[in-house]
Amino acid sequence: MKLIVTGGAGFIGSCVIRTLIRTTDVSICNVDKLTYAASPEALAEVSGSPRYRFERLDICDGPGLAALFEREQPDAVMHLAAESHVDRSIDDPAAFIMTNLVGTYTLLAASTAYWRGLPEARRASFRYHHVSTDEVYGSLGDVGAFTETTPYAPNSPYSASKAGSDHLARAWFHTYGLPVLVSNCSNNYGPFQFPEKLIPLMILNGIAGRPLPVYGRGMNVRDWLHVEDHARALWQVLTRGQPGESYNIGGNAERRNIDVVHAICDLLDELVPDPQGSRRRLITHVSDRPGHDLRYAIDASRIRRDLGWVPQETFETGLRATVEWYLANEAWWRPILERRYAGQRLGLAGAAAPADKVQEKMP
Repeated sequence: MKLIVTGGAGFIGSCVIRTLIRTTDVSICNVDKLTYAASPEALAEVSGSPRYRFERLDICDGPGLAALFEREQPDAVMHLAAESHVDRSIDDPAAFIMTNLVGTYTLLAASTAYWRGLPEARRASFRYHHVSTDEVYGSLGDVGAFTETTPYAPNSPYSASKAGSDHLARAWFHTYGLPVLVSNCSNNYGPFQFPEKLIPLMILNGIAGRPLPVYGRGMNVRDWLHVEDHARALWQVLTRGQPGESYNIGGNAERRNIDVVHAICDLLDELVPDPQGSRRRLITHVSDRPGHDLRYAIDASRIRRDLGWVPQETFETGLRATVEWYLANEAWWRPILERRYAGQRLGLAGAAAPADKVQEKMP
């Protein structure tokens, strides 16, 4: 199989590529425009493989995508390229509209034109996998879980842009027949995650003895999924899923944010004790994120039942492995903190960018 992976230099995309090069015979073309959160270093182990190739390209570039498809002749597309941080979407929604909506449309159009020109047998086996998030469903109460039929109710510019991209993918299946699969995952964590996200930020601040900022009272609940489990699930969806269907992927690991931070503090105290005492002393409650969804939880019974996928990591084993990875890989995260993101709070702008800012970015 020849596979195009968009966003393959990102956190999840790079894990997918490492996993597939290591465990399958698939050949991969990684398409990424290398934004601030990209990490080419995360692909070092596969960079020398004859089955791996990198193409720097923006998915909003229609002619560039058309030329890419003609050169690569892929059997499948796995679309992970996205702006993904809720706080940044509050500060600058324009980038999210462009990549997540316009970019997805442009990729769907290029994929459809290419797919229609394939010989009948290859056209029948072609797959387009659209990778999304559980945040499109909005916020849950104290009980229940998101299923594949839960109505969409996004509450942030990020989740709204992803919801729109999901609807585009579904429409391309129903209107044009493109063999689309959709998956929606819970919160990922693991190696090479950009430190603006909760778990790496808490780990790195804890290592440095800096404050651990927790939004509000820390009662918001997320279902945590180790990125390597997610990568394995995505492969199952791509190769065994039914076109036109969607699959929820979750780790069955609901935790309150404050409990996640406590667990990170305790692991750091065990692995690298601080002479000044428990890292829990560093927890600092800060004003909540605007529109912060209370709870997400995934019902992953369909992918378990239909595709035979189950997570291999518990939250406890996955979090320990993640903390140990960050402790052992300062050479990766130190330059990020020094040059790209120093741990400052985002998402406090309070007003969206005006429409002309979006238009300035239109291709």
